Amino acid sequence: MLVDGYGRFVSDIRVSLTNRCNFKCVYCHNEGLGDTLGPRAPTADEMTADEVVRLLRLAREFDIVRVKFTGGEPTLRADLEEIVRRVSPFMEVSLTTNGSLLAPRAKALREAGLSRLNLSIDTLDPAHFQRVRRGTLAPVLAGLQAALDAGLAPLKVNMVLLDETVEALPSLVDFAAKRPGLTLQLIEVMPEIRTDMAPRRVNLERVRDWLTARADFVETRVMHHRKIYHLRETDVEIVDPVGNPEFCANCHRIRVTHDGKLKGCLNRNDDLVPTRGLDDDQVRQAFRTVVQNRMPYYDAYLKRRSPASIPVTARFPP
Repeated sequence: MLVDGYGRFVSDIRVSLTNRCNFKCVYCHNEGLGDTLGPRAPTADEMTADEVVRLLRLAREFDIVRVKFTGGEPTLRADLEEIVRRVSPFMEVSLTTNGSLLAPRAKALREAGLSRLNLSIDTLDPAHFQRVRRGTLAPVLAGLQAALDAGLAPLKVNMVLLDETVEALPSLVDFAAKRPGLTLQLIEVMPEIRTDMAPRRVNLERVRDWLTARADFVETRVMHHRKIYHLRETDVEIVDPVGNPEFCANCHRIRVTHDGKLKGCLNRNDDLVPTRGLDDDQVRQAFRTVVQNRMPYYDAYLKRRSPASIPVTARFPP
C-alpha cells in the first residue's frame, strides 16, 4: 500500500484516456480541445490500451483497487470496451462521461465489466444546455436511459454549480426522484483550475439550506466530510472541496494524464511523473514518487502559496 507523508493511503486511481472532447463546456479546465468525429483509435500522445492495462496492473500491486476512466470524453476512445474488459477482472471500473455517445455502447460496457457511471447534466432545458455545454441534450438523455436499462445503477448525475446553472437544480432533483437508480451530485467549481470562473461561483450555504429544508435527513459522509441529503426518492450529494481542508485530508486517489503522467492532485501540474517508456520497476518507483509528493491541496499546499480570497455570488432559486 502507498501512503503519503500526511498518512493518506491510496486506494483509487483516475485515468484520463483522452483530452479530446465533443463538448466545449463553459466551466471545463482542459476539455474541448479536439475532434468531434466520434469514437476512434488513440492518437499518438494518448496511452494505448496495452499501456493503460500495464499501468493499472502495476497499480494493483500497491493495493489500488478502483479505477475511474475519465477524459476529456472517454467514449471518444473506440477501444473503451476492450480496456474495461481487460481491467475489470482485477479492479473495480467506473466511468465519467458526458453521455452523448453512450446510448449504443452502454450495454457492451456493462457486459465488459463496467460497474458504475457518472454522467454530466447541468440543465434539462435544451437551449440552456446548448449554451452551457456547447452540445446537444437529447443524446445525453438517451445515453442515461440506455445506462439504466443496461443495469448501470446507481448512476450519479453530475451537475456543476454556477450562477447560470443553479436555477436548474429543482428540476434536476425532480428528474432524479422520478427515475429509480439515479442520484444527483452537485460539484463546486474550483477556481484554481479556471480563475475566470471565480465570479460565477454559487453561495453553497443557500444551496445547503434549500436541500436541508427538503431532505428527510442529512448524513455527513466520513470521506471528504461532505453532506448527503436523503430526499424521499433520491439522494443529493455536494462535492465541495474549495476551502475544505477535511476534503483533501481524506483524499485517497491519484491520477494519470492521457499521455501517461502520474499526478497526485487534480489541481496541481507541478507534480507530474512520466511513465511512458519506463520498465516495470521504474513505473513502480514513479508511483512511489508521486505519492511521496502528495499534500492536501486545500491545506498544506495552498498555505505555501498564500492564495487571494475567492469571491462568490449569492444567486439561488427561491
